[in-house]
Amino acid sequence: MSVENFFSKEEKKQITDAIAEAEFNTSGEIKLHAEGYCKIDVLDRAAYVFEKLGIHKTAQRNGVLFYLAVHDHKFAILGDAGINQVVPADFWDQIKETMLGYFIEGKFADGLSEGIMMAGEQLKVHFPFQKEDVNELSDEISFDKNL
Repeated sequence: MSVENFFSKEEKKQITDAIAEAEFNTSGEIKLHAEGYCKIDVLDRAAYVFEKLGIHKTAQRNGVLFYLAVHDHKFAILGDAGINQVVPADFWDQIKETMLGYFIEGKFADGLSEGIMMAGEQLKVHFPFQKEDVNELSDEISFDKNL
């Protein structure tokens, strides 16, 4: 199965809707990148993807990457420096544990949506929406094989 077909059309919409909703009241940016395999340390790969997608270029350094290697059953969450300075030290671990509960049941879209909403709640607290805010990153799921 190709990675692009890992999620149904409805699941893709569920995830992109969660991203849009999570970003609605914040200047923070959330991105999901899914690929088939991760042959190196998952955090190293996520950091590479984070940079290649330009998530570190948000004005307030408040971007978040949800990274998923579907065939290798690996995932990571990376927040940029602006976020990591203000959230609790175990914040990303809490989200990962919540998501893992869904993943174990095979509910990947639900797990991602829940994790995205949890991240959005913290982004709203620390990076509230400003009148001049623009959506700096597309809400669409990235499947770019050329990263």
